[in-house]
Amino acid sequence: MTEQQKASGDAVMTRIGQAVMLLHGGDREEARNRLALIWADLAEGGDPLHRCTLAHYMADAQDDPGDELAWDLRALSAAEGLDDDRLARHDSSVAVRAFYPSLHLNLAADYVRLSRPGPARTHLARARAATDALAHDGYGHGVRAAIERLERHLDSAEG
Repeated sequence: MTEQQKASGDAVMTRIGQAVMLLHGGDREEARNRLALIWADLAEGGDPLHRCTLAHYMADAQDDPGDELAWDLRALSAAEGLDDDRLARHDSSVAVRAFYPSLHLNLAADYVRLSRPGPARTHLARARAATDALAHDGYGHGVRAAIERLERHLDSAEG
């Protein structure tokens, strides 16, 4: 990878990060607009890390649960095209398989909001099965706790 390619990759992650700051600051519409522009620049064949990251946050910026599901599915699809070598060029402390618990948890939550408990349980089981890839840190504990909460919610809704 040339220095220009590294700078370009960093520039994309910086643009995504700027949009995420807007999202976290409460400006969902502007975040969506900026993420959509970046997505258009990436195209379907773009870098899987960029596509996965952007789709993950674009899902969070959606108001409609169906749109959120579509973006979460794009994030999962992009993650499936990502390898540890590419991820290491961005952050050497993270493995691709550590993405899957959160990605499947997000999909399970989308299906719950869409009143589709069957697919919700499927993705919840996939999230739980992938938790061995998570560190025993604040993030890992948070994802595990969210899986437990969603599972309890599903149980009480069906019970």
